[in-house]
Amino acid sequence: MPKLKRIKRQWVYVILLLILFIMVLGLNSRLSEYLRLSSQKDEMDERIIRLKSTQVALETQIAYADSDKAVEEWARTYERKVLPGDQVIIPLPLGDVTSEANYLATPNPADLENWQIWWGLFFE
Repeated sequence: MPKLKRIKRQWVYVILLLILFIMVLGLNSRLSEYLRLSSQKDEMDERIIRLKSTQVALETQIAYADSDKAVEEWARTYERKVLPGDQVIIPLPLGDVTSEANYLATPNPADLENWQIWWGLFFE
């Protein structure tokens, strides 16, 4: 009888060890999932910060584009509009315009044979 109790006890220990092993495997998979999700969360947090800074920059540009200063700058720069009281200055070309400079062609070196080039390198 004591031997039967001992075998039962050993089976109970084996079953408990199997259950514990399965739980450790589950814990390992949950930890790896947690680490993967944590790194994804950090990446998303960084992306959110970058997108918010982009949003602020775009809102600033929109506010400037809606302002009177931007409209005036556009009209004066691209449309050449003037305000009453401004003096318009239009540059005129001079009567005596200098002609384009004539450049001399670059002379091409004379074609030499290979032995003449080597001769010049060693002996001249």
